[in-house]
Amino acid sequence: MKIIIAGAGEVGFHLAKLLSYESQEITLIDSKKESLVYADTHLDIKVVKGDATSIAILRECRVDNADLFIAVTSSETTNITASVLAKQLGAKKTISRISNTEFMDFKDEVGFTKFGIDELISPEALAAAEIELLLNQYAFNDSYEFEGGALTMLSLRLSRTAAFVDKTVKEAAEALSELHFTPIAIQRYGTQFTIIPRGDTLFKEGDKVVFITCKEGDKELFKLSGKVKTDVKNIMILGGSKIGLKTTKDLCAKKINVKLIENDKRTAFDLADELPKALIIHGDGRNTELLEEENIQDMDAFISVTGNSETNIMSCLVAKSRGVKKTIALVENMDYFQLSQSIGIDTLINKKLLAANNIFRYIRKGEVVAMTKLNNMDAELLEFIVKPESKICNKLIRDIKFPRSAIIAGVIRNGEGKIVLGGFKVEAGDRVVVCSLLQSIKKVESFFY
Repeated sequence: MKIIIAGAGEVGFHLAKLLSYESQEITLIDSKKESLVYADTHLDIKVVKGDATSIAILRECRVDNADLFIAVTSSETTNITASVLAKQLGAKKTISRISNTEFMDFKDEVGFTKFGIDELISPEALAAAEIELLLNQYAFNDSYEFEGGALTMLSLRLSRTAAFVDKTVKEAAEALSELHFTPIAIQRYGTQFTIIPRGDTLFKEGDKVVFITCKEGDKELFKLSGKVKTDVKNIMILGGSKIGLKTTKDLCAKKINVKLIENDKRTAFDLADELPKALIIHGDGRNTELLEEENIQDMDAFISVTGNSETNIMSCLVAKSRGVKKTIALVENMDYFQLSQSIGIDTLINKKLLAANNIFRYIRKGEVVAMTKLNNMDAELLEFIVKPESKICNKLIRDIKFPRSAIIAGVIRNGEGKIVLGGFKVEAGDRVVVCSLLQSIKKVESFFY
């Protein structure tokens, strides 16, 4: 697959890095030579110095043969212009990064596809949506919804009080009258190895377990994991960035009490005008006295989304030490993901990873409609639409010779999510959610051609 990426910033470089691992033909464009030097020497890709809105540069990159053109520069105008030009010059599909989240709200009304932009992507909007989902699933560390929640991925670390600790997957399933959730990936405590569980796989204390649930499954998981469901009423947000602004606006619309702390005085006043339902505080969120004055101990959740990863991590640790049960930190460094649980922060989110997940489905074979990488695990969750000619169509799950390092997590049929066993027959039009270790993805894709 020939892919052209415009913009060698954080999102563009991260995408180029991930896609180069997939043996794709990647061309990276940027107007700054220094932004391309590292990519040129460390990645197996082609780099081109130039303006992505230049027709000559796009032709030099052979945009007419491109399967996918991704514009992720820091300039929204450049991205939109480059995507429109790329489409007119022959690119099969275009994706444009935007910062104005209003474009997302009105994209169908405006009709961006008529201009030549197939998909709009906003890392800030994706991060805000991820935070909201995590707050809805308060007791869990990671979450992802398929088809508006018909199936939901949830992950948690098993405590000693979890009902299925020291039981096998089969024993845990037999203890339930109805199956509304199933484990799809396990990472043993203290290791980086990901296991795709089978019936004889044992749950152990400290395991990070990823589940797929249908509508009632999250309630069952709350009960069986020994956790208590808590209504989120009071939230403190550190950082009035675009993510902080959108998250605050969305939470206020749900009648949640939000205190937003912003260090820059002018920004704080602007936020106060734009967010009349939130309490805006001008101050340094790293100041523990300020946090205590603002009753951090009474907060149900603390979210830190400043532009500094270390500030976000440290402030979340302070919040944890003051008894806040749910903490979420925005980080830029991917290496920090391995530290999240060991240092005591519930969830780390990363804009680059969220954007990459959103874009990755366009390079997977078969009709992939949704995809997410599991945080700090060597596995992906993919949602495929079953076609009449797919190898998997009209077969019982037990008769499908899936690799052992992959598992059918669930099926969405007519909008309803189902946790399925071996006797379930897959039909055309079904949306099948698969969890697979990275080495088996190509084999899994072959079942859905």
